[in-house]
Amino acid sequence: MNILKSLISVSVMTLISRALGFFRDLLIAHMFGASIFTDAFFIAFKIPNLLRRIFAEGAFSQSFVPTLIKYKLKKDEQYIQEFVKSTCGLIILILTVIVILGIIFSDYLIIISAPGFSESPEKLQLSCTLLRIMFPYILFISLSSLCSSVLNSYNCFFIPSFSPSLLNISIILFSFFFNTYFEPSIIALAWSVVIGGIFQLFYQFPYLYKINMLVFPNISFKNIGLLKVLRKMGPAFLGSCANQISLILNTIFSSLLNSGSISWLYYADRLIEFPIGIIGVSLSTILFTYFSSSYSNNNKSEYKKLLNWGIRLGLILSLPISVILFIFSKPLVIILFQYGKFTDFDVLMTQKALELYSFGLVSFILVKILVSSFYAYQEVSVPMRISILTLFLTQLMNPCLIFYFQHSGLALSCSIASWINFFLLYRKLYQKKIVDFKLNDFIFICRLLVAILVMTFFLIFMLYFIPSWKVGSFFDKIMRLFTILLISGIVYLITLYFLGIRLLHYSHKLFQKN
Repeated sequence: MNILKSLISVSVMTLISRALGFFRDLLIAHMFGASIFTDAFFIAFKIPNLLRRIFAEGAFSQSFVPTLIKYKLKKDEQYIQEFVKSTCGLIILILTVIVILGIIFSDYLIIISAPGFSESPEKLQLSCTLLRIMFPYILFISLSSLCSSVLNSYNCFFIPSFSPSLLNISIILFSFFFNTYFEPSIIALAWSVVIGGIFQLFYQFPYLYKINMLVFPNISFKNIGLLKVLRKMGPAFLGSCANQISLILNTIFSSLLNSGSISWLYYADRLIEFPIGIIGVSLSTILFTYFSSSYSNNNKSEYKKLLNWGIRLGLILSLPISVILFIFSKPLVIILFQYGKFTDFDVLMTQKALELYSFGLVSFILVKILVSSFYAYQEVSVPMRISILTLFLTQLMNPCLIFYFQHSGLALSCSIASWINFFLLYRKLYQKKIVDFKLNDFIFICRLLVAILVMTFFLIFMLYFIPSWKVGSFFDKIMRLFTILLISGIVYLITLYFLGIRLLHYSHKLFQKN
């Protein structure tokens, strides 16, 4: 089993992509600050992104990958090619219709997503223009996700994990070289999104050709594999929709708050998405493929070991990062975003949102792992029902939390809902005897918490001697931050070592047993 090698390669590529994403956001913050232009762009970009999560990364991939892996084990290559052809053809048909309708009704989509924009005709009009330009992105990125799913099913994780970097590179290049060609200049970002989506798609073609999976789309509703995927997509689609509806409702709430609220939440979300992408997405992507393979081989013992390994590794990596994000929320925002038009007030508002997002980081990551385990053995109704329940609970909390915490109340509601989601998913797996909580697990968590306390004490002690984060060049501030985080990480690992949790040894235990 080369799962560790796959995890490292995906994590490294995700790290590069997220680093480019931060540089991209730094540019946007520097050029536009937290203004009506950024609010308009983030709202417009959020709509095709929501559709991407539903059609590309959500219901589709969770239904498509287990079927493809099963066929890969039991069917010949021509049969698999026909399955991929039919799936690709149907995606193109459905999403072409959605793109056309989206462009036609973009005004209504913006008003529904951000009703507060109705009070500002300039912001509303700009958002609609940006959305019309960006809507074709959903088609290109969904086809790109299909390519990634095929490559992942063939244990080729490295290539798809680099694909998101191409979108960030496109936005960076357009920000630098083409912003003066548009009026207002924010429109350059909309075109960069579309071009980035095209790059993400065509970049993967040579690698599909190498495994004989670069096929011409063809719609065949008689294809058995396609019919299986469509049947499974129903509950999975509802579950994905519940998560995205929650995001849409949060956007509606934030559009009714002070100007800049959408941007503050966006920048905080970008920071919290960094570890989620590197740890949560990487772990769930790799494990989903291996879960599906174990299920297809009817190897329940391996399946349970994989899930236990994933949960423990997720905890080891996410707990210290959650603490670091909370303690270093202000320095991180200052170093990464406070340039140009990004003010001290913007720093404070973004910091508040990030602190409350960090409370849910561990659950955000663990939920991804647990959900992938459900979908791998094709139990899609449980995550769907829990997603709908957490959607309902989130929206019940929002009005009260917004009253006390303003925009950061939306971050807190997301964190609380994610923890509820995690405990409900874990309870279901426990009832199915796929996970069990033994004395060993309790001792493991206690050791982790001791290591976290030692690291936290060290971080607070070091912060006492650090000068203002506004002093010095960008490079100086980055080096100071990197030094503190590096030493803190070493302290954490050494503490784990003396408590009996040796990370390298732990990482290899799974593979020695398999």
